[in-house]
Amino acid sequence: MSRAEQFAPLPDDVAARWLKFGSWDRVFFPSLLGMTVQEVRVDYCRMLMQYKPELDQPQGLVHGGAIASLLDAVVVPAVGAAYARDVRFSTVDMHVQFMNAAKQTDIIAEGWVTKRGRTVVFCESEAICATTGKVAARSVLTYNVSS
Repeated sequence: MSRAEQFAPLPDDVAARWLKFGSWDRVFFPSLLGMTVQEVRVDYCRMLMQYKPELDQPQGLVHGGAIASLLDAVVVPAVGAAYARDVRFSTVDMHVQFMNAAKQTDIIAEGWVTKRGRTVVFCESEAICATTGKVAARSVLTYNVSS
């Protein structure tokens, strides 16, 4: 069973809203890096960051900052789908473990909520190299929620 199947589907209107994440009228950071949502469910999201040479660091590997950004961005729809549009939330803590180098490859990330509190949401995410299937990095994140 894939990780996505562990999470319930979202109502169609909520899923449609979050599937558009990264497709804005202007360029914001996630779209600059080439991130697109592939699937979103209750407390879960899968996102793709398409490889482009501008993401490399000088040794020819995908820069860790780009991977960390993906690990953070992939939990945004997972967190946000539970709230109305006017509820604000943001990363307050993020720990990243880099496991394998990513070289000239798309990266697929999965993010999921592990626990929701009244004003704090705990999440995890994982980035996988599309060409090798190896885990490039993992992350544990904490989000603050305020209205």
